[in-house]
Amino acid sequence: MVQATYSDSIRIALPKGRFHGPTADMLEACGFGMQDYNPHSRQYRVTSSRLSSVAAKVLQEKDISVHVSVGNYDLGICGRDWVREMQARYPASALLEVACLDYREGAVYVATSVHSSFISLAAVTSANRTIRIASEYPSVATKLAAQLRLRRFQVFPVWGAADAYPPESADVIVLWARNDQDVLSQGLIPVAKLFDVDAVVVANAVSLSQKDMSYIFGLLHARFRGATADSTLIHEAGKEQAPSELLTRWQGRLVKLALPDGHQKTPTVELLERAQLAVPGYAGRTMERRLLAEPEWLSVKVIRPQDMPLQVASGHFDIAITGQDWLTEHKIAFPASPVRELVDLGFGKVRVVAALSQSIPVETTEELRDYMGQGGIRSLRVASEYTNIADKYLRDNHIRSYRVMPTWGASEAFLPDDADLLVDNTQTGKTLADNGLKIIEVILRSSACLIANSTSLEDPAKREKIDLLTQQLAGAVQ
Repeated sequence: MVQATYSDSIRIALPKGRFHGPTADMLEACGFGMQDYNPHSRQYRVTSSRLSSVAAKVLQEKDISVHVSVGNYDLGICGRDWVREMQARYPASALLEVACLDYREGAVYVATSVHSSFISLAAVTSANRTIRIASEYPSVATKLAAQLRLRRFQVFPVWGAADAYPPESADVIVLWARNDQDVLSQGLIPVAKLFDVDAVVVANAVSLSQKDMSYIFGLLHARFRGATADSTLIHEAGKEQAPSELLTRWQGRLVKLALPDGHQKTPTVELLERAQLAVPGYAGRTMERRLLAEPEWLSVKVIRPQDMPLQVASGHFDIAITGQDWLTEHKIAFPASPVRELVDLGFGKVRVVAALSQSIPVETTEELRDYMGQGGIRSLRVASEYTNIADKYLRDNHIRSYRVMPTWGASEAFLPDDADLLVDNTQTGKTLADNGLKIIEVILRSSACLIANSTSLEDPAKREKIDLLTQQLAGAVQ
């Protein structure tokens, strides 16, 4: 096939995850010729066999709105939810929603626990106490609270598993779900649907004004459709249910422990087994978020390790197993936070490193600073999941001109096109090397650790149990 050539080069960010398959099918039907973009491919970079001036990269949806906004990409395709989150946080950003595409996946809901007294929005808005809101969309949640004119509220940003927090740690959550039934199946009441999550085409405002993208829009035009109207925040009130036996027992126990999901789950299970601490339901693929441990005084909840330091500091848990990297990330942001490390658990060892493209003639942080001073890089673009650690590392090393861009996984894909420096964790460094990167500094070494709320440690009854558990886990460290 002969490639069509256009004067302006266009960079497009394409989604992984829920919209990967539908977007790949749509681009194929529209004639983009991006055969390497499919759910089975592990390639980050994609070219078009038809359009020589078009290049694409496959990113997490959360990253697309950010990187289109800062101008790393001219166009992107992602869910409407992440566009709303970006626009709510940065109303003056350069992110523009061009058009909705003719496919969607789920919606963003406002939900409460079936065991809560907040069974409608009216009940939430009339409350005479602080409303605690947990969400992966903290800016959308904050904007909603203002629209509802809540008298007092707190928003707790979470990396995921928002459904795990009510009713003990949150009164309201704002979450994505496939439909009402999906919300109900999680023990929640969908008190309102905020908006459907359409796949949308987004553009950088500067790129849109300066580049000819008409041929791209011409290919996509048949798949454009009008945006769906936002919901009116009216939903049929749910019915409050009496607390289940499990919930009553969980809430009644003295000590609350948070355990990790994800890749840290397996080594945590092994540690608990060596410590002879039974947590029925934690091991295996099927897992409840709320569990009862064998000691009758211990309740367990399974959440993301990234969220644990803030949740422990807020008093929602007494203790948790997380990573020293995430504890450090939290403590940099909140130096006086009432959370402390009790014991290094020894597993999940990683290094948090600064890495550059191998093509840059720099081997150390000092050389990077000198290289920038000589004009090699005017302003350093930094990609990282650890935005606070990255910022502190740069400030401590007197690197003055930089911008830290948050990422949500596969951060190595951003170099060298979209970032100059990566701050990320690695076990062996192989993935970095495979992507043409080199480590110039080890910022910190991290492993799993047990953390505790300082106030909980001042409670004699809790302190006795926490000390017992700490000794049990410390004795099982290999």
